[in-house]
Amino acid sequence: MIFDGFIKNLINDPVSALGILTFYFLLINLPISLIALFNKKSSSYVRSITLLTNILIAFQLFSRWLLSGHFPISNLYESLYFLVWGISLGQLLVEKEYPTPIIPAIAIPIELLTVSFACFVLPEDLKLSSSLVPALRSSWLIMHVSVVMLSYAALIIGSLLSASVLFINDRQPLQLRSSSTGIGGFKISNSYPNNVVDPMNFSHSEEIDTLSYRSILVGFVLLTLGLITGAIWANEAWGTWWSWDPKETWALISWLFYAAYLHMRISKGWQGRRPALLATSGFFVVLICYIGVNFWGVGLHSYGWIFGLLN
Repeated sequence: MIFDGFIKNLINDPVSALGILTFYFLLINLPISLIALFNKKSSSYVRSITLLTNILIAFQLFSRWLLSGHFPISNLYESLYFLVWGISLGQLLVEKEYPTPIIPAIAIPIELLTVSFACFVLPEDLKLSSSLVPALRSSWLIMHVSVVMLSYAALIIGSLLSASVLFINDRQPLQLRSSSTGIGGFKISNSYPNNVVDPMNFSHSEEIDTLSYRSILVGFVLLTLGLITGAIWANEAWGTWWSWDPKETWALISWLFYAAYLHMRISKGWQGRRPALLATSGFFVVLICYIGVNFWGVGLHSYGWIFGLLN
């Protein structure tokens, strides 16, 4: 009976049905990931459910694209699911690089909260697909907004990984030997005449820190591309490259924040708790940039919260 009802909903409203199904998969995946974290062992079940969740969201967004006729990232509901798709994809890629139960344990709660907000908190009128306003009827919609959303996903993962580094070492001094670029990990052995390079074994915290740095670096590059494409699009749509409205201003603040983090890591050689604290704070900077400024309802991007784009 329940299965028949789901099939009917899937046929009549595939976007909402797949969205609800994504919520239940994440709800199942959360306790499994926490159990894996408690046991300090990665779970293949968690990775499988995460992969299935990512595919479900991809089908949901594709269904929305077919039904609406435009790329499915033009309102808050769509962008929230696109963000979860990006975070889950990043989760799989990072965990492939270094399998540890910490990664899904920090990513899945954020994914579940985001999907819960989209499913049960957003008003129904914000979930509906609507015609694009003239400014959004451009090929820049895909190039700009998708890049910015993927940058948010990478920056969020990197910030949460930095937070986990702090919790792992909450009772001891934190000194990291890994290089900022994440390409180090070797030491010169004096016991060999030809200076043979011996591999250096990194600690769990150092591996997580390196992954955090790499994620933030990828997010920073994507955010830079997002700012450039946004300026080009703004010039075409509004006749100005930059207008200093709240969304643009906070996007620049986010860029400067993570630029400062990367500068301190690369040029100043910051290690340990200071860069980890800075990167952790970046999570709230991204949150304000993504959702916070849209509550003000002012500026050229105000339609992002009311009935249009949230980029």
